[in-house]
Amino acid sequence: MEVRSIVLGPDEPYELRLVGRGARGYVWTWQVTGDADVVSVAEAPAATAAAAPGAAPSPGAPVERTYLIRARPPGGGRARIRFAQIRPPYPDEAPYDEFVLDVEVVAVTGGA
Repeated sequence: MEVRSIVLGPDEPYELRLVGRGARGYVWTWQVTGDADVVSVAEAPAATAAAAPGAAPSPGAPVERTYLIRARPPGGGRARIRFAQIRPPYPDEAPYDEFVLDVEVVAVTGGA
């Protein structure tokens, strides 16, 4: 399991790419803990392959997913986002892979 720490300003985005095993039925899920209201997480639309538009990945091929993390104003908090790669038909099965993103959102300070 990889753990990464980042610092964002209010309304600043961060793009996270995770390689998964989508062709084998695995999906990435996420859970936000800590100051959960200081960040938002959304999956970006899947990009089309330039070489073979519309082509499905071959069985067992890795599938890259992009997630957009955005710091919410006014900031001033810390959140932990735990991504887990699971197979939805088997909810009791341990995740295939996990990734943790620790996010510090700095507060807006008054300026001159």
